[in-house]
Amino acid sequence: MAAPRFQQYNVITTDCNPFAEPLCFKRITLDDIPAINAVLCDAAWVSSRTCDYSIGGIFMWIDYFDYSYCIVNNTLFIKGVTENDVTTPAFSLPVGEMNLGAAVALLREYCAAHGNMSLKFSAVPEDRVEELRQLGATLVEPLEDWSDYIYDASSLASLSGKKLSKKRNHVNRFVTDNPGYRFEPLTHGNLDDVKAFFDASHLAFDKPVLADVERIQVKAVLDNFDCFPMMEGAVLSTIAEGIVAFTIGEIIGDTLYVHIEKMNHSVPGAGETVNNLFAKLILERHPEVRYINREEDTGDCGLRKAKLSYHPLALLKKFNVLM
Repeated sequence: MAAPRFQQYNVITTDCNPFAEPLCFKRITLDDIPAINAVLCDAAWVSSRTCDYSIGGIFMWIDYFDYSYCIVNNTLFIKGVTENDVTTPAFSLPVGEMNLGAAVALLREYCAAHGNMSLKFSAVPEDRVEELRQLGATLVEPLEDWSDYIYDASSLASLSGKKLSKKRNHVNRFVTDNPGYRFEPLTHGNLDDVKAFFDASHLAFDKPVLADVERIQVKAVLDNFDCFPMMEGAVLSTIAEGIVAFTIGEIIGDTLYVHIEKMNHSVPGAGETVNNLFAKLILERHPEVRYINREEDTGDCGLRKAKLSYHPLALLKKFNVLM
């Protein structure tokens, strides 16, 4: 007698019955971070270097994209909505040990069993689109406002060359204006002060919805920093102002993903200085890092201008793909 179908799947889930169907999604919580991170760190997708498959990239957008997940055969499946339309259900590209064709077949079955919903992937890295075309993709749609900005790590650490001379001048001015400034790792010793600084800061986003989501999730990261051992942060302070900037990032493979960077915009050079010193710190601690991903601009003109001013190596394009 053939074994029941469910026995071929190793399912991680808590809120639903794994015997009911192979894919059983649950809401992502802090308790799920170790299991998700284990898959992400082992997955071959890291060569794409997009931020959507990092713990910070997932956790900080849980509410906005309505993320839920399951892990089957050491492969991560995430269900949510498309990045450009939060009313349209979509999945992230499965990552892990399972063959992509088999993973797509499981999602087709899931969609058929749930009201014959369309199988749509969102935030698909450009270098993975062709695989989906070969598996029967019928529509590929670029996500214009969601490309990741990726930089040469050594360039951001040195700020050498004519293109970055303005950034270098801003850092030099900050150093001159603020003798005795301090730059130190984010630790339990300064975490409460960072929280107080963030609570008093103004939002940089022009879009109210995204601003509210981002602010809540930054606060959640700070409030639960112990739950994110994969993240590293740093704090910039002056004698006159106290904390003027802080940043938090995550390293996967040869890439630093900068998830959070906040500064006092009234202090000239604070943003450029924390950016520069954090890049230096990371390269000292992790000489294997070659790239820095500073994530998307989400269509915000101010963010776009700021990110372009650092002369990225490339914009990592992403797509919606309908199967």
